[in-house]
Amino acid sequence: MTADPTPPLGATPGADGTTFRLWSEHAEAVELCLFDAEDAEERVALVPARQGVWEAHLPGVGEGQRYGYRVHGPFAPRHGHRFNPAKLLIDPYARRIEAPITLRDEHFTHLRAGGGRRRPDQRDSARFTPKGIVERGLTPIDAAERPRIPMLDSVIYELHVKSFTRRHPGIPVALRGTYAGLGHPASVTHLRELGVTAVELLPVHQQLTPRFVLERGLIDYWGYNTIAFLAPDPRFAATDDPRTELRDAIRALHAAGIEVLLDVVYNHTGEGDHLGPTVCFRGIDNASYYRLSASNASRYRNDSGTGNTLDATQPAVVRLVLDSLHSFASEYGADGFRFDLATVLGRTAAGFSSQSPLFAAIQADPRLAGLKLIAEPWDLGVLGYRLGEFPAGWGEWNGKYRDAIRRLWAGLERDSGEIARRIGGSPDLFLPGERGPAASVNFVTSHDGFTLRDLVSYAEKHNEANGEGNHDGEPANDSLNFGAEGDTADAAILELRARQRRGLLATLLCSRGPTMLLAGDELGRTQRGNNNAYCQDNEVSWVDWAPVAGEAALLPFMRSLVALRRAHPLLRHGAASVVETAPLSLLIMPDGPTRGPDEALLLVLNPTDEPSVVHLPAELPGRWISYLDSADPHPAPPAGRPLRPESATVDIAGRSVVLLGRAPPRPSARPCASAPRDAGRGCRAPAG
Repeated sequence: MTADPTPPLGATPGADGTTFRLWSEHAEAVELCLFDAEDAEERVALVPARQGVWEAHLPGVGEGQRYGYRVHGPFAPRHGHRFNPAKLLIDPYARRIEAPITLRDEHFTHLRAGGGRRRPDQRDSARFTPKGIVERGLTPIDAAERPRIPMLDSVIYELHVKSFTRRHPGIPVALRGTYAGLGHPASVTHLRELGVTAVELLPVHQQLTPRFVLERGLIDYWGYNTIAFLAPDPRFAATDDPRTELRDAIRALHAAGIEVLLDVVYNHTGEGDHLGPTVCFRGIDNASYYRLSASNASRYRNDSGTGNTLDATQPAVVRLVLDSLHSFASEYGADGFRFDLATVLGRTAAGFSSQSPLFAAIQADPRLAGLKLIAEPWDLGVLGYRLGEFPAGWGEWNGKYRDAIRRLWAGLERDSGEIARRIGGSPDLFLPGERGPAASVNFVTSHDGFTLRDLVSYAEKHNEANGEGNHDGEPANDSLNFGAEGDTADAAILELRARQRRGLLATLLCSRGPTMLLAGDELGRTQRGNNNAYCQDNEVSWVDWAPVAGEAALLPFMRSLVALRRAHPLLRHGAASVVETAPLSLLIMPDGPTRGPDEALLLVLNPTDEPSVVHLPAELPGRWISYLDSADPHPAPPAGRPLRPESATVDIAGRSVVLLGRAPPRPSARPCASAPRDAGRGCRAPAG
């Protein structure tokens, strides 16, 4: 199967009309369906043009035209084919889709016995399927607008567009929950003052909610069941122009020096398993777009855990992904992408490969050069965890870092070497001189799991509101509740929880590698113990901008940590080694030329309840400065607090982190020439 890289697929309007192109290798006929404002349908036959592409040019048809497709071919599930012209299909290349998709019975191809054979359901789905809208591509952004933050200097802030903006009091009510709300000065100011260098948006591609979720009265709130990879989700638009609105939000963030990364889901689609709906790929060319079971082509490979898996070895799929990336990078201004379940994208017939067709195509594409590429390095297939195995230039969500740091602070990890490796950029996974620490995206919390507050407030997950009997979500979280499950008024427990959070955050921001934070953690956001809030479009997911009493101190502390990281290059570029194990003390020294205020840093972590004493390195005498003591919720001054010159030890409280810096020697005082002295302030003029 070969998909011609030219001309463009999708609907391309021009001066004299619009050209429609759809790729389907196994189709026998393709009908373009045009709809007027009253939903009256006109069908136009497309003709085969080249290598699986069907096309038609329609004079007089321009922007704003509503359309979809009906594709004819065999309905033979055991051979992988599920063509059904009764189902109106969304163009996978549609730049805009008029509305969210709400599944109905008519979208499903139920197999029914009749006349001794199996046949497809004949109910027409057109009335219930949102139409694509013919639109031109947006003018590419000026590349000079991009902040271009080095990966190793990145502090990424993962957020959901609606959750972040829905309750912000500084955003006008009409804009809350939208792209426009994200780009509003109130949002941008918070991000800029926090000091983050990038936001990572949960999926903004057009999605649909699986039927089993709809039947519980819920929706796919996170948006990981995408269905159209070139169309922004209209759920997050305050206007009828989601494309311009998203672009404007990204440009507003760029103007503040903040990059925008998009979480993209190319490993599967929202069509689910063999009993799922037919709204796009399944009806266009099921056997080509999806990975099918080798023993029974009526079933899907389910490496994604969602019912189906896109076949990223197929040229048409590779082309679709590249075109999607090009569109959101060039037209919208995305500075990079986080690839959901990225192991799927590297699966070939011989197993996972960092040189799979899709990875090789991305690496070779000059239009994607310089963008940040981040893999979620696992899927649900056999040998699905591939941390450290992605191509050069890619970053990876470092799940081993998350687990080690959580376990350290939960009292479950005592291997000082393991902790040192994770804090030091995981050199065992990302070899120095090859990929290096810039590939290790470190995090403690993400959208998938407990928030930071819940990590220190719940020993068990509480996902009952999801309607799955609390069986969904990760059962092992390495979390603590400090004696009370959930909210409590016990002051002693609240103090321990606050100290634990500061310790976790301080460890994260003092680790080598790009840092990722979860939106709302700085405000004490809780999901009430839900560690899988994918379907919760309510206060469980929305950031509360009026935190409860006792939470206000965390925001300035978080700001100070981000500023500390920025001010001390050794935290990003230094090599860590263990000098003491109780408490765990890591000496951070330059790993090559490093500018900054420190000749060395000493990072001390005490995850126990008992206070301890740390010894200053005898081989590094001189002036030491305390930059951080997480036991104190009030940030230290930016210049730190000098230790007494005679100090050989430093006290460290329980459940706290201390960061000390060895200042470079003061320059030798030059003797004054014969210039007169000025009231004890030294020479009035330089000595010659």
